[in-house]
Amino acid sequence: MLFHTFRAQEERRRFGGTDFMEMQYCKLPLDLLQKKRVSVQKIEHWKNDSLYISGDDVDAFFVYYGQIITNGLFGNGKIGPIDPFGINFYAREQVDPMMKRIKDERTPDYNILLGWFEAGEAYGGFYLLGI
Repeated sequence: MLFHTFRAQEERRRFGGTDFMEMQYCKLPLDLLQKKRVSVQKIEHWKNDSLYISGDDVDAFFVYYGQIITNGLFGNGKIGPIDPFGINFYAREQVDPMMKRIKDERTPDYNILLGWFEAGEAYGGFYLLGI
């Protein structure tokens, strides 16, 4: 399984410690400048409603999702492919095209990711936080 959820952070620690990429909803105010959205000071890791990708599964994640989840905003203000070690921000308007492609391609565990995207429709986007 590529995507994991945990009811509590102790459960995550037992499963794999900190060797995860974290997909986290961006719950900051929608009118906040994008530059501030990717500020290290605004990021809090290890949320219980996040999706986690184990370090052991990162290569597979990139094979299946690396060309779909792209054009993220980095902490330095640049845009590009997933930075596996940094902050990647994706605005809400980027999610629908990702969801369509995931549905069309039926990537591994696509139903988990689609459900997570749908549950986060009220938020301004999401982060993919590197290992």
